[in-house]
Amino acid sequence: MRLLKPKFWDQQYLTFQSLILYPFTFLLDLRNIITFFVKPKKYNQIKTICVGNIYLGGTGKTPLVDFLSKNLKKKFKTAIIKKKYRDHLDEKRLLGKNNKVFFNKSRKLSLVKAINEKFNLAIFDDGLQDKSIKYDLKIVCFNAVSLAGNKLRLPSGPLREKMSSLRKYDAVFINGNSFNKKFIRDIKRINPNIAIFRGEYVCSNLNRYKKNNYLVFSGIGNPQSLNNILKKSKIHFDENFIFPDHYSYSDSEIRKFKKIAKTKKLKLLTTEKDFYRLPLKLRKNIDYLKINLRVNKIKEFNNFIKKYL
Repeated sequence: MRLLKPKFWDQQYLTFQSLILYPFTFLLDLRNIITFFVKPKKYNQIKTICVGNIYLGGTGKTPLVDFLSKNLKKKFKTAIIKKKYRDHLDEKRLLGKNNKVFFNKSRKLSLVKAINEKFNLAIFDDGLQDKSIKYDLKIVCFNAVSLAGNKLRLPSGPLREKMSSLRKYDAVFINGNSFNKKFIRDIKRINPNIAIFRGEYVCSNLNRYKKNNYLVFSGIGNPQSLNNILKKSKIHFDENFIFPDHYSYSDSEIRKFKKIAKTKKLKLLTTEKDFYRLPLKLRKNIDYLKINLRVNKIKEFNNFIKKYL
């Protein structure tokens, strides 16, 4: 079982837990020293966009990757590259509904395969910390709720890199329905030239869910974002079970949800990502929210992307 994200990661002040764990952050420094000497390779046969994060999990990379792929298909033969992790099959299936996805243990191997199949644009879902590839465009995602958390690195905080690493990236994309001016000022102090864009999540199959009361269950990187969408959309729920990101549900857990729902006269509701993680035999009578990304200032965003391609 994967562990839930520690709550102290997202506190806006130092906690006892974060201070105790702080010495272990130097293990990341050691890793960064090692990767500093890795020379990234530029693949001139194909354009590359990497959508990644420095905050571990729940930043909305996958919706942005899907959005970019749909938007750029008219001009490019586009493929998506996602490093193969066993517990990321849910995102691979989601992306694979409308895209060609290369899903290998090595991003370089996936990229070579994309080149061999004559794709001329590869969009990477994660990979900013993979220093072996020189990307044409590097986008860092943040979630509008959690932002950078306590701004400390793993395991003392949620960051894979220091905030100062934003100096080497091209754009920041903030996913979610809230806006924090101070956070944007902090980013601009680190990198005055970095472009900042925002998007918000919209539910495209919302109307069918407004008349019922639900038991909600989910295993996503930022469950608070789902709660915000449910409340904003006025979807009523009496039960809400939260699990770690990419959680694999057991038969007994799903049977438990169905039993509770029957007793309380509720329907079952989850996210599309969770739904595709369920075995086929367990999906009956379970609804899912289809959530899409809507980019603010879309024309400005598209023009920015084109500059790098």
